[in-house]
Amino acid sequence: MDIKAFKMDGLGNDFVIIDNREKIINLTKDQMVKICDRNFIGCDQLIFIEPDSSADASLRFFNSDGGESGACGNGTRCVANLISNEKNNKLIILNTLSGKLKSEILEKKIVTTEIGKAKLKWNEIPLSKEIDTKNLNIKIIDKNNNEYSGGTAINVGNPHIVFFVKTIEDFDIEKIGPEIENHKIFPEKCNVTIAQIVNKNLIKVKVWERGAGLTKACGTAACATAYAGKLNNLTENKTDIEFASGKLSISIDENNSIHMKGPVSDIKEIQIKL
Repeated sequence: MDIKAFKMDGLGNDFVIIDNREKIINLTKDQMVKICDRNFIGCDQLIFIEPDSSADASLRFFNSDGGESGACGNGTRCVANLISNEKNNKLIILNTLSGKLKSEILEKKIVTTEIGKAKLKWNEIPLSKEIDTKNLNIKIIDKNNNEYSGGTAINVGNPHIVFFVKTIEDFDIEKIGPEIENHKIFPEKCNVTIAQIVNKNLIKVKVWERGAGLTKACGTAACATAYAGKLNNLTENKTDIEFASGKLSISIDENNSIHMKGPVSDIKEIQIKL
């Protein structure tokens, strides 16, 4: 099978994008996992663009383990830019499992997307039992064997937990990530962020993504971290979230809706032979 696709990334968070609007490509879970494998094509998420009469298009996101994801902020921004080029329109609306997402393409491949309101109730995240979502009191251990307890749970299309620590370099995200992702409190697993407050408008993070593992950047994690920072009175309404390869700017408006702004890469056309 020959598939025409696109490769894009937002701050290194990379995607293979398959356009299903004219010709439908049906893939098995194994085929999706193969495409995401770094020894084959390689990406954090596989995105399908589907036709949608109520929006510019509809999106489906699949993690590198083949499991479907409700939202993907950077992926949405990348597809918005791709469709913007096609339609010559700066405002793009895309339907996702977590609702209609409105994106605006600014200068120099900077795209802003409104992710919407965060869900904070235990059963909306979801958690397996009723508990204070602001502090789950989950223990993580740093590289010096010091114990830290905390974790704020938020859903921004996907379930997230954010740990605010003094220094992110003290924590091994590749060890902590899979342990917390599969914690019994999260029946649908979760994305894990270790976050360090630099100042009221800047947070440094490391992210372990549910079903994808260690990622260079994660848009919904940036949104969850900024919202958790505001919730815990650690940051302002506008916060930059710094990943290893750059920053995403997150703002929370007067209606508590979250907006994410950042760069997207060039669009690369690829051929996949399965």
